[in-house]
Amino acid sequence: MSSITDQSALDLSQALHDKTLGAAELMEATLAQIEKTNPQVNAIVSLRDADALRAEAKAADNAERKGWLHGIPIAVKDLANARGLPTSMGNAMFAGQIAPADDLMVARMRAAGAIIIGKTNTPEWGLGSHSFNPVHGCTVNPYDTSLSAGGSSGGAAAALAARIIPVADGSDMMGSLRNPGAWNNVYGFRPTYGRVPSEPASDSFLHQLATLGPMARTPRDLAALLDTQAGPDPRQPHGASFELTLPNIDAPVAGRRIGWLGDWGGAFPMEAGLLAHTEAAMGELEALGMQVEQVDPPFSAEAMWESWVGLRSWAVAGGLNTFYETPEQREMLKPEAIWEIERGRALSALEVHRLSVIRSEWFKAAARLFETYDALVLPTTQLWPFPAAWRYPEEIAGVQMDSYHRWMQVVVPVSLIGLPCINMPLRLGPNGLPAGMQLFGPRDSDARLMQIGQAWHREYGYSATKPPIAG
Repeated sequence: MSSITDQSALDLSQALHDKTLGAAELMEATLAQIEKTNPQVNAIVSLRDADALRAEAKAADNAERKGWLHGIPIAVKDLANARGLPTSMGNAMFAGQIAPADDLMVARMRAAGAIIIGKTNTPEWGLGSHSFNPVHGCTVNPYDTSLSAGGSSGGAAAALAARIIPVADGSDMMGSLRNPGAWNNVYGFRPTYGRVPSEPASDSFLHQLATLGPMARTPRDLAALLDTQAGPDPRQPHGASFELTLPNIDAPVAGRRIGWLGDWGGAFPMEAGLLAHTEAAMGELEALGMQVEQVDPPFSAEAMWESWVGLRSWAVAGGLNTFYETPEQREMLKPEAIWEIERGRALSALEVHRLSVIRSEWFKAAARLFETYDALVLPTTQLWPFPAAWRYPEEIAGVQMDSYHRWMQVVVPVSLIGLPCINMPLRLGPNGLPAGMQLFGPRDSDARLMQIGQAWHREYGYSATKPPIAG
Protein backbone atom coordinates (compact mmCIF):
# COMPACT_ATOMS: atom_id res chain seq x y z
CA MET A 1 0.00 0.00 0.00
CA SER A 2 2.80 2.44 0.85
CA SER A 3 4.10 2.23 -2.73
CA ILE A 4 0.82 3.79 -3.87
CA THR A 5 1.01 6.65 -1.38
CA ASP A 6 4.67 7.24 -2.29
CA GLN A 7 3.62 8.38 -5.77
CA SER A 8 3.33 11.99 -6.83
CA ALA A 9 -0.09 13.53 -7.30
CA LEU A 10 0.38 13.86 -11.07
CA ASP A 11 1.49 10.23 -11.36
CA LEU A 12 -1.56 9.17 -9.37
CA SER A 13 -3.72 11.36 -11.58
CA GLN A 14 -2.37 9.70 -14.71
CA ALA A 15 -2.88 6.23 -13.25
CA LEU A 16 -6.45 7.09 -12.32
CA HIS A 17 -7.04 8.49 -15.80
CA ASP A 18 -5.61 5.33 -17.41
CA LYS A 19 -7.59 3.15 -14.98
CA THR A 20 -4.46 1.28 -13.93
CA LEU A 21 -5.38 2.48 -10.45
CA GLY A 22 -8.82 3.02 -8.98
CA ALA A 23 -9.87 5.78 -6.61
CA ALA A 24 -11.19 3.10 -4.25
CA GLU A 25 -7.77 1.40 -4.19
CA LEU A 26 -6.07 4.73 -3.60
CA MET A 27 -8.45 5.53 -0.75
CA GLU A 28 -7.72 2.18 0.91
CA ALA A 29 -4.00 2.87 0.69
CA THR A 30 -4.53 6.36 2.13
CA LEU A 31 -6.61 5.06 5.05
CA ALA A 32 -3.98 2.43 5.77
CA GLN A 33 -1.23 5.06 5.75
CA ILE A 34 -3.26 7.25 8.09
CA GLU A 35 -3.75 4.35 10.49
CA LYS A 36 -0.03 3.59 10.36
CA THR A 37 1.47 7.08 10.67
CA ASN A 38 -1.06 9.60 11.93
CA PRO A 39 -1.10 8.39 15.56
CA GLN A 40 2.63 9.15 15.61
CA VAL A 41 2.50 12.66 14.08
CA ASN A 42 -1.07 13.99 14.56
CA ALA A 43 -1.11 15.65 11.14
CA ILE A 44 -4.69 14.79 10.09
CA VAL A 45 -7.55 15.97 12.32
CA SER A 46 -11.33 15.78 11.90
CA LEU A 47 -10.93 12.70 9.68
CA ARG A 48 -14.17 11.75 7.95
CA ASP A 49 -15.82 8.37 8.43
CA ALA A 50 -13.86 5.70 6.58
CA ASP A 51 -16.90 4.06 5.02
CA ALA A 52 -18.13 7.41 3.72
CA LEU A 53 -14.72 8.01 2.15
CA ARG A 54 -14.74 4.55 0.59
CA ALA A 55 -18.17 5.24 -0.88
CA GLU A 56 -17.06 8.59 -2.32
CA ALA A 57 -13.99 7.01 -3.87
CA LYS A 58 -16.06 4.21 -5.39
CA ALA A 59 -18.44 6.80 -6.82
CA ALA A 60 -15.46 8.66 -8.31
CA ASP A 61 -14.42 5.48 -10.10
CA ASN A 62 -17.83 5.34 -11.75
CA ALA A 63 -18.10 9.04 -12.59
CA GLU A 64 -16.79 11.22 -15.39
CA ARG A 65 -13.47 12.82 -14.49
CA LYS A 66 -13.83 16.36 -13.14
CA GLY A 67 -10.20 17.36 -13.40
CA TRP A 68 -6.65 16.34 -12.63
CA LEU A 69 -7.41 15.81 -8.91
CA HIS A 70 -10.27 13.41 -9.65
CA GLY A 71 -10.32 10.73 -6.95
CA ILE A 72 -7.22 12.03 -5.12
CA PRO A 73 -7.52 12.38 -1.32
CA ILE A 74 -6.70 15.81 0.12
CA ALA A 75 -6.96 17.21 3.65
CA VAL A 76 -7.61 20.94 4.10
CA LYS A 77 -5.76 23.17 6.55
CA ASP A 78 -7.94 23.79 9.60
CA LEU A 79 -8.09 27.53 8.98
CA ALA A 80 -10.15 27.07 5.81
CA ASN A 81 -13.75 25.97 5.49
CA ALA A 82 -14.55 22.64 3.85
CA ARG A 83 -18.24 21.91 3.51
CA GLY A 84 -19.49 19.42 6.11
CA LEU A 85 -16.31 19.46 8.19
CA PRO A 86 -15.51 21.40 11.37
CA THR A 87 -13.28 24.47 11.16
CA SER A 88 -11.80 24.85 14.61
CA MET A 89 -8.87 27.17 13.77
CA GLY A 90 -7.35 25.49 16.81
CA ASN A 91 -9.59 27.44 19.18
CA ALA A 92 -12.08 25.88 21.58
CA MET A 93 -14.73 28.48 20.67
CA PHE A 94 -15.03 26.91 17.24
CA ALA A 95 -14.46 23.24 18.04
CA GLY A 96 -17.14 21.15 16.37
CA GLN A 97 -18.68 23.98 14.33
CA ILE A 98 -19.47 22.58 10.88
CA ALA A 99 -18.73 24.65 7.78
CA PRO A 100 -21.86 25.05 5.61
CA ALA A 101 -19.86 25.76 2.45
CA ASP A 102 -16.38 25.53 0.95
CA ASP A 103 -14.02 28.47 0.90
CA LEU A 104 -13.15 29.50 -2.66
CA MET A 105 -9.78 27.71 -2.70
CA VAL A 106 -11.34 24.51 -1.34
CA ALA A 107 -14.16 24.75 -3.87
CA ARG A 108 -11.59 24.99 -6.67
CA MET A 109 -9.79 21.86 -5.48
CA ARG A 110 -13.07 19.99 -5.08
CA ALA A 111 -14.16 21.10 -8.56
CA ALA A 112 -10.95 19.56 -9.91
CA GLY A 113 -12.06 16.24 -8.40
CA ALA A 114 -10.33 16.13 -5.01
CA ILE A 115 -11.87 14.02 -2.25
CA ILE A 116 -11.67 16.00 0.99
CA ILE A 117 -10.84 13.46 3.72
CA GLY A 118 -10.43 15.76 6.73
CA LYS A 119 -8.37 18.69 7.97
CA THR A 120 -4.69 19.28 8.71
CA ASN A 121 -3.60 20.63 12.08
CA THR A 122 -2.45 24.20 12.73
CA PRO A 123 -1.63 26.50 15.64
CA GLU A 124 -4.51 28.42 17.19
CA TRP A 125 -5.55 31.09 14.63
CA GLY A 126 -2.43 30.11 12.67
CA LEU A 127 -0.29 32.23 15.00
CA GLY A 128 3.20 30.85 15.51
CA SER A 129 5.30 28.42 13.50
CA HIS A 130 4.63 25.50 15.84
CA SER A 131 1.40 23.54 15.26
CA PHE A 132 -0.17 22.98 18.65
CA ASN A 133 -3.59 24.01 19.95
CA PRO A 134 -6.06 23.12 22.72
CA VAL A 135 -8.50 21.42 20.34
CA HIS A 136 -6.34 18.92 18.44
CA GLY A 137 -3.02 18.91 20.31
CA CYS A 138 0.44 19.09 18.75
CA THR A 139 1.68 17.96 15.34
CA VAL A 140 5.20 16.54 15.48
CA ASN A 141 7.92 15.98 12.94
CA PRO A 142 7.88 12.71 10.96
CA TYR A 143 11.71 12.72 10.85
CA ASP A 144 11.92 12.88 14.65
CA THR A 145 8.65 12.75 16.55
CA SER A 146 10.16 14.51 19.56
CA LEU A 147 10.49 17.68 17.45
CA SER A 148 8.18 20.32 15.98
CA ALA A 149 6.76 20.04 12.47
CA GLY A 150 6.71 23.83 12.22
CA GLY A 151 3.69 25.82 11.22
CA SER A 152 1.27 27.13 10.73
CA SER A 153 0.86 24.59 7.90
CA GLY A 154 2.55 21.99 10.10
CA GLY A 155 -0.16 19.38 9.75
CA ALA A 156 -0.12 19.73 5.96
CA ALA A 157 3.66 19.37 5.73
CA ALA A 158 3.78 16.42 8.14
CA ALA A 159 1.00 14.67 6.23
CA LEU A 160 2.96 15.08 3.00
CA ALA A 161 6.18 13.80 4.56
CA ALA A 162 4.37 10.83 6.11
CA ARG A 163 3.03 9.93 2.64
CA ILE A 164 -0.60 10.34 3.78
CA ILE A 165 -1.54 12.79 1.02
CA PRO A 166 0.32 13.74 -2.19
CA VAL A 167 -0.43 17.49 -2.20
CA ALA A 168 -1.75 19.94 0.38
CA ASP A 169 -3.05 23.45 0.73
CA GLY A 170 -1.61 25.86 3.23
CA SER A 171 -1.31 29.54 4.01
CA ASP A 172 1.61 31.83 4.67
CA MET A 173 1.77 35.06 6.61
CA MET A 174 5.10 34.61 8.35
CA GLY A 175 6.61 31.63 6.61
CA SER A 176 3.76 29.21 7.22
CA LEU A 177 4.21 27.43 3.88
CA ARG A 178 8.00 27.70 3.94
CA ASN A 179 9.01 26.86 7.53
CA PRO A 180 7.08 23.56 7.73
CA GLY A 181 8.16 22.79 4.18
CA ALA A 182 11.79 23.06 5.27
CA TRP A 183 11.33 21.04 8.44
CA ASN A 184 9.39 18.25 6.73
CA ASN A 185 11.55 17.93 3.60
CA VAL A 186 8.82 19.07 1.19
CA TYR A 187 8.21 22.01 -1.14
CA GLY A 188 6.12 24.95 -0.03
CA PHE A 189 5.26 27.86 -2.29
CA ARG A 190 4.19 31.34 -1.28
CA PRO A 191 2.61 32.87 -4.43
CA THR A 192 2.72 36.49 -5.49
CA TYR A 193 0.21 38.26 -3.27
CA GLY A 194 -3.23 38.24 -4.89
CA ARG A 195 -2.61 35.22 -7.10
CA VAL A 196 -4.51 32.82 -4.83
CA PRO A 197 -7.48 34.69 -3.36
CA SER A 198 -8.63 34.05 0.18
CA GLU A 199 -12.18 34.64 1.33
CA PRO A 200 -13.54 38.18 0.80
CA ALA A 201 -14.36 38.57 4.48
CA SER A 202 -14.13 41.96 6.17
CA ASP A 203 -11.55 44.29 4.56
CA SER A 204 -10.10 43.32 1.17
CA PHE A 205 -7.78 46.27 0.58
CA LEU A 206 -5.57 47.03 3.59
CA HIS A 207 -3.99 43.79 4.78
CA GLN A 208 -1.60 42.24 2.26
CA LEU A 209 0.63 40.06 4.42
CA ALA A 210 -0.99 36.61 4.24
CA THR A 211 -1.72 34.39 1.27
CA LEU A 212 -2.89 30.88 0.51
CA GLY A 213 -0.73 28.48 -1.48
CA PRO A 214 0.32 24.89 -2.24
CA MET A 215 2.65 22.30 -0.70
CA ALA A 216 3.90 19.11 -2.34
CA ARG A 217 6.77 16.62 -2.54
CA THR A 218 7.62 17.61 -6.13
CA PRO A 219 7.66 20.96 -7.96
CA ARG A 220 5.42 19.57 -10.71
CA ASP A 221 2.73 18.73 -8.15
CA LEU A 222 3.32 22.11 -6.52
CA ALA A 223 2.76 23.87 -9.85
CA ALA A 224 -0.32 21.81 -10.69
CA LEU A 225 -1.98 22.63 -7.38
CA LEU A 226 -1.04 26.32 -7.62
CA ASP A 227 -2.63 26.49 -11.06
CA THR A 228 -5.82 25.00 -9.56
CA GLN A 229 -5.88 27.37 -6.58
CA ALA A 230 -5.00 30.53 -8.50
CA GLY A 231 -7.13 32.94 -10.43
CA PRO A 232 -8.88 36.23 -9.79
CA ASP A 233 -12.02 36.54 -7.70
CA PRO A 234 -14.25 39.39 -8.95
CA ARG A 235 -15.22 40.13 -5.34
CA GLN A 236 -11.64 41.07 -4.47
CA PRO A 237 -9.38 43.88 -5.75
CA HIS A 238 -5.90 42.36 -5.89
CA GLY A 239 -6.19 39.39 -8.23
CA ALA A 240 -4.98 39.56 -11.82
CA SER A 241 -4.45 37.33 -14.82
CA PHE A 242 -1.37 35.15 -14.52
CA GLU A 243 0.88 32.70 -16.32
CA LEU A 244 0.26 29.01 -15.61
CA THR A 245 3.22 27.44 -13.88
CA LEU A 246 3.02 23.78 -14.90
CA PRO A 247 3.17 23.92 -18.74
CA ASN A 248 6.64 25.48 -18.90
CA ILE A 249 8.14 24.09 -15.70
CA ASP A 250 10.93 22.23 -17.52
CA ALA A 251 12.44 25.40 -19.01
CA PRO A 252 16.26 25.73 -18.93
CA VAL A 253 17.71 27.53 -15.93
CA ALA A 254 21.38 27.69 -16.90
CA GLY A 255 22.69 31.23 -16.91
CA ARG A 256 20.27 32.62 -14.38
CA ARG A 257 21.81 34.90 -11.79
CA ILE A 258 21.16 34.12 -8.13
CA GLY A 259 21.97 36.40 -5.20
CA TRP A 260 22.94 34.70 -1.92
CA LEU A 261 21.95 36.83 1.09
CA GLY A 262 23.22 34.46 3.79
CA ASP A 263 22.32 35.66 7.28
CA TRP A 264 21.74 39.25 6.09
CA GLY A 265 25.13 40.41 7.29
CA GLY A 266 24.69 38.79 10.69
CA ALA A 267 21.24 40.29 11.32
CA PHE A 268 19.59 36.85 11.50
CA PRO A 269 21.19 34.65 14.19
CA MET A 270 21.52 31.04 13.04
CA GLU A 271 21.77 27.81 14.98
CA ALA A 272 25.13 26.09 14.64
CA GLY A 273 25.67 24.42 11.29
CA LEU A 274 22.53 25.64 9.56
CA LEU A 275 24.00 28.59 7.65
CA ALA A 276 26.94 26.53 6.38
CA HIS A 277 24.55 23.74 5.41
CA THR A 278 22.49 26.19 3.33
CA GLU A 279 25.53 27.90 1.83
CA ALA A 280 26.79 24.53 0.59
CA ALA A 281 23.68 24.37 -1.59
CA MET A 282 24.94 27.41 -3.54
CA GLY A 283 27.48 25.10 -5.15
CA GLU A 284 24.65 22.78 -6.16
CA LEU A 285 22.83 25.69 -7.81
CA GLU A 286 26.03 26.52 -9.68
CA ALA A 287 26.27 22.90 -10.81
CA LEU A 288 22.92 23.47 -12.53
CA GLY A 289 24.55 26.22 -14.59
CA MET A 290 23.37 29.21 -12.57
CA GLN A 291 25.61 32.06 -11.44
CA VAL A 292 25.57 32.58 -7.67
CA GLU A 293 26.95 35.73 -6.10
CA GLN A 294 27.15 36.92 -2.50
CA VAL A 295 24.90 39.95 -1.92
CA ASP A 296 25.41 42.46 0.85
CA PRO A 297 22.35 43.35 2.96
CA PRO A 298 20.23 45.54 0.66
CA PHE A 299 18.02 47.04 3.39
CA SER A 300 17.93 47.42 7.15
CA ALA A 301 16.73 44.18 8.78
CA GLU A 302 15.62 46.12 11.87
CA ALA A 303 13.58 48.57 9.79
CA MET A 304 11.87 45.66 8.04
CA TRP A 305 11.19 44.02 11.41
CA GLU A 306 9.71 47.23 12.81
CA SER A 307 7.41 47.52 9.81
CA TRP A 308 6.54 43.84 9.90
CA VAL A 309 5.77 43.45 13.57
CA GLY A 310 3.55 46.54 13.55
CA LEU A 311 1.65 45.76 10.35
CA ARG A 312 1.20 42.15 11.41
CA SER A 313 -0.24 43.16 14.78
CA TRP A 314 -2.52 45.63 13.02
CA ALA A 315 -3.76 42.86 10.69
CA VAL A 316 -4.25 40.35 13.53
CA ALA A 317 -6.12 42.93 15.58
CA GLY A 318 -8.36 43.65 12.63
CA GLY A 319 -9.29 39.98 12.39
CA LEU A 320 -9.58 39.05 16.07
CA ASN A 321 -10.65 42.26 17.82
CA THR A 322 -14.27 41.15 18.09
CA PHE A 323 -13.20 38.22 20.29
CA TYR A 324 -10.96 40.43 22.38
CA GLU A 325 -13.81 42.82 23.11
CA THR A 326 -15.98 40.05 24.60
CA PRO A 327 -14.50 39.17 28.03
CA GLU A 328 -15.53 35.50 28.04
CA GLN A 329 -14.10 35.04 24.54
CA ARG A 330 -10.93 36.97 25.38
CA GLU A 331 -10.21 34.37 28.05
CA MET A 332 -10.13 31.73 25.30
CA LEU A 333 -7.43 33.51 23.28
CA LYS A 334 -3.85 32.38 23.69
CA PRO A 335 -1.39 34.94 25.10
CA GLU A 336 0.30 35.50 21.76
CA ALA A 337 -3.02 36.46 20.15
CA ILE A 338 -3.77 38.93 22.95
CA TRP A 339 -0.26 40.40 22.58
CA GLU A 340 -0.82 40.93 18.85
CA ILE A 341 -4.29 42.42 19.29
CA GLU A 342 -3.26 44.87 22.01
CA ARG A 343 -0.29 46.07 19.98
CA GLY A 344 -2.45 46.48 16.88
CA ARG A 345 -5.16 48.37 18.75
CA ALA A 346 -2.57 50.83 20.06
CA LEU A 347 -1.35 51.91 16.60
CA SER A 348 -2.48 55.25 15.24
CA ALA A 349 -3.40 55.69 11.58
CA LEU A 350 -0.29 57.79 11.02
CA GLU A 351 1.90 55.13 12.65
CA VAL A 352 0.46 52.49 10.31
CA HIS A 353 1.22 54.83 7.42
CA ARG A 354 4.82 55.25 8.59
CA LEU A 355 5.28 51.49 8.85
CA SER A 356 3.88 51.01 5.35
CA VAL A 357 6.31 53.62 4.00
CA ILE A 358 9.14 51.42 5.30
CA ARG A 359 7.53 48.50 3.48
CA SER A 360 7.35 50.61 0.29
CA GLU A 361 11.02 51.55 0.54
CA TRP A 362 12.04 47.90 0.86
CA PHE A 363 9.89 47.02 -2.17
CA LYS A 364 11.78 49.63 -4.25
CA ALA A 365 15.14 48.40 -2.98
CA ALA A 366 14.22 44.81 -3.87
CA ALA A 367 13.08 45.90 -7.34
CA ARG A 368 16.54 47.38 -7.95
CA LEU A 369 18.14 44.06 -6.95
CA PHE A 370 15.94 42.17 -9.39
CA GLU A 371 17.34 44.28 -12.21
CA THR A 372 20.52 42.23 -11.65
CA TYR A 373 19.34 38.92 -10.19
CA ASP A 374 16.68 36.47 -11.33
CA ALA A 375 16.19 35.27 -7.75
CA LEU A 376 17.56 35.80 -4.26
CA VAL A 377 18.27 33.09 -1.69
CA LEU A 378 17.97 32.94 2.09
CA PRO A 379 17.87 30.02 4.53
CA THR A 380 14.24 29.12 5.18
CA THR A 381 14.69 28.90 8.94
CA GLN A 382 17.14 30.15 11.54
CA LEU A 383 17.33 26.86 13.44
CA TRP A 384 16.78 23.15 13.06
CA PRO A 385 13.44 21.68 14.22
CA PHE A 386 13.13 22.36 17.94
CA PRO A 387 11.61 20.16 20.69
CA ALA A 388 7.85 19.79 20.36
CA ALA A 389 7.50 20.41 24.09
CA TRP A 390 8.67 24.03 23.64
CA ARG A 391 6.16 26.81 23.09
CA TYR A 392 8.67 28.63 20.91
CA PRO A 393 12.46 29.12 20.86
CA GLU A 394 13.59 31.76 23.34
CA GLU A 395 17.12 32.14 21.95
CA ILE A 396 19.21 31.32 18.91
CA ALA A 397 23.01 31.11 19.10
CA GLY A 398 22.96 32.98 22.40
CA VAL A 399 20.71 35.78 21.09
CA GLN A 400 17.50 36.20 23.09
CA MET A 401 14.27 36.31 21.10
CA ASP A 402 12.12 39.28 22.15
CA SER A 403 8.80 37.91 20.87
CA TYR A 404 7.12 34.59 20.18
CA HIS A 405 7.94 34.91 16.47
CA ARG A 406 11.30 36.71 16.28
CA TRP A 407 12.97 33.36 15.60
CA MET A 408 11.34 33.41 12.14
CA GLN A 409 12.64 36.86 11.13
CA VAL A 410 14.40 35.33 8.11
CA VAL A 411 11.06 35.02 6.27
CA VAL A 412 10.13 38.70 6.70
CA PRO A 413 11.91 40.13 3.61
CA VAL A 414 9.55 38.07 1.43
CA SER A 415 6.34 38.32 3.46
CA LEU A 416 6.51 42.06 4.01
CA ILE A 417 6.22 42.91 0.30
CA GLY A 418 4.20 39.99 -1.06
CA LEU A 419 6.84 38.37 -3.27
CA PRO A 420 6.64 34.80 -4.62
CA CYS A 421 8.94 32.33 -2.87
CA ILE A 422 9.63 28.61 -3.02
CA ASN A 423 11.07 26.53 -0.19
CA MET A 424 13.42 23.97 -1.71
CA PRO A 425 14.41 20.98 0.44
CA LEU A 426 18.12 20.56 1.09
CA ARG A 427 20.12 17.43 1.72
CA LEU A 428 19.35 16.16 5.24
CA GLY A 429 21.69 17.73 7.76
CA PRO A 430 24.46 15.85 9.58
CA ASN A 431 21.95 15.53 12.43
CA GLY A 432 19.56 13.69 10.09
CA LEU A 433 17.08 16.59 10.13
CA PRO A 434 15.54 18.43 7.18
CA ALA A 435 16.25 22.04 6.23
CA GLY A 436 15.43 24.26 3.28
CA MET A 437 16.30 27.39 1.39
CA GLN A 438 14.01 30.17 0.19
CA LEU A 439 14.31 31.30 -3.43
CA PHE A 440 12.30 34.44 -4.10
CA GLY A 441 11.87 36.75 -7.03
CA PRO A 442 9.98 39.82 -8.20
CA ARG A 443 6.21 39.91 -8.36
CA ASP A 444 4.72 37.50 -10.90
CA SER A 445 7.93 35.48 -11.23
CA ASP A 446 6.08 32.45 -9.80
CA ALA A 447 6.60 30.34 -12.93
CA ARG A 448 10.32 31.14 -13.15
CA LEU A 449 10.84 30.14 -9.52
CA MET A 450 9.01 26.88 -10.16
CA GLN A 451 11.41 26.21 -13.04
CA ILE A 452 14.40 26.54 -10.72
CA GLY A 453 12.66 24.25 -8.25
CA GLN A 454 12.05 21.69 -10.95
CA ALA A 455 15.67 21.74 -12.11
CA TRP A 456 16.77 21.36 -8.48
CA HIS A 457 14.41 18.46 -7.86
CA ARG A 458 15.26 16.68 -11.11
CA GLU A 459 18.96 16.77 -10.26
CA TYR A 460 18.93 16.19 -6.50
CA GLY A 461 15.48 14.92 -5.45
CA TYR A 462 16.11 15.39 -1.74
CA SER A 463 12.41 15.26 -0.86
CA ALA A 464 12.37 11.59 -1.91
CA THR A 465 14.18 10.72 1.35
CA LYS A 466 11.30 9.43 3.46
CA PRO A 467 11.02 9.59 7.24
CA PRO A 468 11.31 6.15 8.84
CA ILE A 469 7.68 6.16 10.02
CA ALA A 470 6.41 6.44 6.42
CA GLY A 471 7.55 2.90 5.59
